Amino acid sequence: MAPRVLLVATKDIHAYGQRDAEPTVFTGAQLLTGIPTTQLSAEVTVEDVTTEPSWDMSPATMLALARRVRAAILDDGYDGVVVTHGIDTMEETAFLADLLAGAAATRAGIVFTGATRRADELSADGPRNLASAIAAACDPALHRAGAVLCLNDELHAARWATNVNAGVTAFSSAPFPPLAHVVANRVVPVAAPPPRPPDPVGQPASDVALIKTYPGMESTLLTAAVDAGAAGIVLEGTGVGNVPTSLFATISDLTEWGIPVVVASRCHTTTNPSLPDPAYVNGLAMTVGAISARGLSASKARAALMVALGTGSAARARQWLAQL
Repeated sequence: MAPRVLLVATKDIHAYGQRDAEPTVFTGAQLLTGIPTTQLSAEVTVEDVTTEPSWDMSPATMLALARRVRAAILDDGYDGVVVTHGIDTMEETAFLADLLAGAAATRAGIVFTGATRRADELSADGPRNLASAIAAACDPALHRAGAVLCLNDELHAARWATNVNAGVTAFSSAPFPPLAHVVANRVVPVAAPPPRPPDPVGQPASDVALIKTYPGMESTLLTAAVDAGAAGIVLEGTGVGNVPTSLFATISDLTEWGIPVVVASRCHTTTNPSLPDPAYVNGLAMTVGAISARGLSASKARAALMVALGTGSAARARQWLAQL
């Protein structure tokens, strides 16, 4: 019996092209027609989902996609789920799906894919990416791997993937290797997957601010974000998570008020032998109450804080993040 795969098709560039000289957006079923039947070893069910463009996708939409992935596996019994998604924010949505997957990650493959070329362009990459993603989603090798991104026959763990390029080699896992490759419709593992995150608790918050720090930055930017409704703040610092000292007093105040502040770094790697992790974050802001992003990029730290805030308090959110 062929494995059952759910294809959740959003309207990203993967689906754009021309038909009879007129611009058109292809449905998930139409995207499947671009794949030879000999390349499909699964029974694919399509759900077309209308979303904002990837570059303008709201946290609410990202969370809805993540919840649908989880329900498709735990409630509907699919053997794998593939989500077509725009490149711009694919890593954020995929990481949210990874964080919310819970037991679903042990039962089926969760694969996000997309395209960097329109469907009617020369050497369009969408059909091959989709075929590889479907093959990967139903391969037992991805059980327990969590959400992955599949492009250019590479599988990148959602936790590690970063959009580094607007071309077909869109994502990198550096300083880690790709998780696996798709070869002849099979997953060939290359590296062990990252550790599974703690199980999600409660309903994630959708309003978390992400602020890039810079020399001379005024602390009023943090309080303005909170006044606008942010339930938490992620700061992208430098080095090992350094942020301007002008922010320290406000970070301390926000911590006392129950507004968690997570500090990430714009650096992806370090050669400092005194640090226990290649992307460790332990700047001085931690001494005034900030929370380390534990090597996550700022955008990933934002997704993690959204889920952590579902625990119900800043203290429990801190404990949840410490287990990542």
